[in-house]
Amino acid sequence: MLSASAPVVLLQHGGLDDLSGKTGLAMLRYRSGPIVAVIDPAFAGADLRDLTGIDRAVPVVADMAAALAYGPEVAVVGLAPSGGRLPAAMRADLLAGLQAGLHLASGLHSRLGDDPALAAACTRPGQWIWDLRQEPEALEVATARAAALPCRRVLAVGSDMAVGKMSACLELQAEARRQGLDARFVGTGQAGILIAGSGVALDAVRVDYAAGAVEAAVLAAAVGAGPEALVLVEGQGSLCHPGSTATLPLLRGSQPTDLLLVHRAGQRFVRTRPGAAPVAIPPLPELIAALEALAALGRPDGLRPRVRAVALNTARLSTAEADAALLATAAETGLPCVDPVRQGADLLLQALLQQDALLQGCIKKPPPPEAETARTSRASEGT
Repeated sequence: MLSASAPVVLLQHGGLDDLSGKTGLAMLRYRSGPIVAVIDPAFAGADLRDLTGIDRAVPVVADMAAALAYGPEVAVVGLAPSGGRLPAAMRADLLAGLQAGLHLASGLHSRLGDDPALAAACTRPGQWIWDLRQEPEALEVATARAAALPCRRVLAVGSDMAVGKMSACLELQAEARRQGLDARFVGTGQAGILIAGSGVALDAVRVDYAAGAVEAAVLAAAVGAGPEALVLVEGQGSLCHPGSTATLPLLRGSQPTDLLLVHRAGQRFVRTRPGAAPVAIPPLPELIAALEALAALGRPDGLRPRVRAVALNTARLSTAEADAALLATAAETGLPCVDPVRQGADLLLQALLQQDALLQGCIKKPPPPEAETARTSRASEGT
């Protein structure tokens, strides 16, 4: 629904330096289409590069009135606050944007299209409010139809939530396209859907239809894809997390040919609610074995998908610490191990294309200091 060419204004209200703004930060990092302004009253006038480390020249303004001067067509809610409710501080800017004729896209749990005041502000013919976090229509129970597709299907699976599954897929897609390959991305969360312009909000689908919804999204993305094409499916949640049910429908619906494990360096326990009993992340070889065993079930083709590589999130580490963590994880798993945001995704792509565990060269030469800003370690935090 959000076209790649539409000029966007991001509403970040306090989220430019906070994990709650991860949806907008991901769009700034990965959206190929124009982002003409960012609204964040706390940082109006700040340099976006200095503030976030994202190498994109976008003005940061105080309110919608200032943003309208840059010619946006779509206002996008860039926050993912706890509980998914509309922040009160954002409401006036949303109204001002709609009254000015802008479309609105939101991944909040709050249905903005059902808000009487916001709906009444849509007076221009064809003007829309896209609440992307809703169950698709005409859902069916999955029947493993994706297994018959000729293309490669790569599913990102994580050791926890918010470890970088979307970022790893998007970095892989960018690298594959740089190499002239047909690479497609299936968004399954709000940021991924907003970046891709389509996908399925998995957390809005009833459990009986979740695998079917993933299946439908993968089939749609794979139309016309040949044997050399890569369909990269954004992972959600984790088998390790007691509150997550997302991995199984993703496995069933996508019928992956290959898996990519995503892990945050040094993390030993999943992140749950404060006060909850700690839940350990098992040794990565044990997790890999469990993922591969589950991926082999429920398939008509008899394929046993393998984890081909590890995408390691080293956002909180120095360059030296990151290099050590990458080497240690490669040795522990026997797999190529790369931080694709920090280092690029070439080695991960090689592992997927060659279908081999590359035991050599798991650490790429780190970029010179002046290039680190463009690939700041902050970029892989929480996406």
